[in-house]
Amino acid sequence: MITREQVGFYRENGYVIVEDVLDAAMLSRIKTVLAELLEGARGLAAHTDVYDLEPSHRADQPRVRRLKKPHLLHPVFLEALRSPVMLDCLGQLIGPDVRLHGSKLNIKAAGYGSPVEWHQDWAFYPHTNDDILAIGVMLEDTTAENGAMLALPGSHTGPTYDHHADGRFCGAMDVEASGFDLSRAVSCVGRAGAASFHHVRLVHGSGENTSGRDRPLILYECAAADAWPLVNFTNLEEFDSRMICGSPTLEPRLRDIPVRMPLPPALNQGSIYENQTAARKRYFAVTATAA
Repeated sequence: MITREQVGFYRENGYVIVEDVLDAAMLSRIKTVLAELLEGARGLAAHTDVYDLEPSHRADQPRVRRLKKPHLLHPVFLEALRSPVMLDCLGQLIGPDVRLHGSKLNIKAAGYGSPVEWHQDWAFYPHTNDDILAIGVMLEDTTAENGAMLALPGSHTGPTYDHHADGRFCGAMDVEASGFDLSRAVSCVGRAGAASFHHVRLVHGSGENTSGRDRPLILYECAAADAWPLVNFTNLEEFDSRMICGSPTLEPRLRDIPVRMPLPPALNQGSIYENQTAARKRYFAVTATAA
């Protein structure tokens, strides 16, 4: 379970690592399902509603960059999210009533796993309040060498930064122009089964995986039930169906916090990877070539 000291660290720094969130049995089940899902990319020529593909993907040599909405692909992903340890962490960090905003599984494969440029999740989905976080569940041992997430401690208390290029949202920010000292960035590392919890306004990113070890990471985006989205709200029944624990509400909680709308929408749709192709500056090198 998460400790009082870890909760305090999260409040101050905008992230925290909790070890042993998933046990060995659950990890094994998830990795079995993941292997089956990855094999489903064989023969694909383009991105789908399930698969976001690496630039070097080939139909006969599949390379998956991301699985979209894994909680809809297999029940094991929701089972993991609803585990007692996970619910304890969520309860202490954002409260007893929690909604799943979304999920994804970034593969970050050995030798070529794509980077994610510096950004704030808040730039993509502003809400009426910011009791929102992302859980990054590490399916393999995660280190700086195999592309661990980098975080800028304390950045969750600052402004919402510009994530636009040429007048359109691109999902990436110019951290140097924002005055950040990148030498302060910390790697969110841990053993398989650990999870990072990071605040929705935390500035973060990750480099290419040039190591010989995969770094698959399940990301669950979770919000307090009274945090209502300012964009892309479509259906109340579907919205309430994503409650993880506690009860939904029709009374949004409003908080005076900085918001920049992700509009006009990104030129390249599909995923953050596609959005960020329009960014003017890139901070993480890309060295992988086609298979």
